[in-house]
Amino acid sequence: MLALDSFKRDLPPLCRIQQKLRRDHIPDVRAETREKILAAGLKNKITPGAKIAITAGSRGIGGFIDLLNGIVDAVTSAGGKPFLIPAMGSHGGATADGQTEVLRRLGVTPENVSAPVHATMETLALGASESGAVAHLDRIAADADGIIVFGRVKTHPENAEGVASGLLKMTAVGLGKQSGAQQAHSHGLWKSVEAVPKITFAKAKIILGVAVVESAFRQPVHIEIIPGNYEAFLDADKRLLKVAAPHVAKIPFQKLDLLIVDELGKTISGTGMDLNVIGDWRLKGGARQPDFFRIVALSLTRGSLGNGLGIGLADFTTQRFARDFDFDATYANLLTATEPGAMNTNEGRLPLALSSDREAIGVALQSSLANNRPRVCRIKNTAALDEFFVSEALLDDVNANSQLSILENARPLSFDPSGNLF
Repeated sequence: MLALDSFKRDLPPLCRIQQKLRRDHIPDVRAETREKILAAGLKNKITPGAKIAITAGSRGIGGFIDLLNGIVDAVTSAGGKPFLIPAMGSHGGATADGQTEVLRRLGVTPENVSAPVHATMETLALGASESGAVAHLDRIAADADGIIVFGRVKTHPENAEGVASGLLKMTAVGLGKQSGAQQAHSHGLWKSVEAVPKITFAKAKIILGVAVVESAFRQPVHIEIIPGNYEAFLDADKRLLKVAAPHVAKIPFQKLDLLIVDELGKTISGTGMDLNVIGDWRLKGGARQPDFFRIVALSLTRGSLGNGLGIGLADFTTQRFARDFDFDATYANLLTATEPGAMNTNEGRLPLALSSDREAIGVALQSSLANNRPRVCRIKNTAALDEFFVSEALLDDVNANSQLSILENARPLSFDPSGNLF
């Protein structure tokens, strides 16, 4: 067995830092969601006893359970019979049971949400769109009396302006299941996200959209009810992306020797770690902005259900991550998301996997070839950037930034007897 002691380096003490971010939030998310939907005239859009499908995605939206319950409450108050459908493309291993389990791990259980989950991977092919992608629709949703599309509007790891993650993507990819997601990607994702819903709206019973914008603390700050037509969804996606912009958080350093990421996963970003945070050059090449020389990712979020897509963006990981990594679930997502002429297999490749957090961090730092004052930052994940840890070499940058403050002075990281972080 290879002795790694000569290949690792002790991590310097780290200071805990707070980043000043906007703290806007909606006090009662469930009530506001219900009231806004009813005020938008839901009772006039459905008949008593109508079966209404509500899309539920896999990203772990802030206030997810309250938002879902607010929609369910509104449908029930209007006399309808609500149910949830997993709307997440190929996630969950591209199986109905897997997608139901993803929702369960996000808290969607009979105890938490007062509506059943009806899952299938079967779709109806609705016809070809202007991009060439065939529009697909979840078969159960197609049989419903109405569909409510619920989604978060935010930047996408591969698209930060115009139409990004939002209601149109939920319509094309979420409602399209694995078949629709593969069609959209194979004909150019963003062209298809704009083109496919034109077909879907013409042939599906979409009655309205519920769009949410969240803060950097993953709390809803804006909820808007969108009329059930293509033009309204397109306008909302573009307009609300600008509403979301002031809430976007980034790592406030342009150069690091080592970035430690406690966790990555599909519940955080489509690429496991948001490329808008770590730099899209890691996937696309080009200028290293920001220049985080080495990244070590330690664990996979439970809600990812083994889908470790994006771990190839890191340079090192742990054997714990490797044990949780499901090759089939990851490859199903990778193959579904393949764009024409671009097979980014690196996203699904496991980097060097070390025995513990201590080993992985130590080897990553040594491989950075940093001087005796390494620039190190540790974050929970790329969606939680209100607090993080930095080495003393970064304190000049901290002190020069009015949005940053020191919460705790430098101290060594604490590891358990197995060498993993407490």
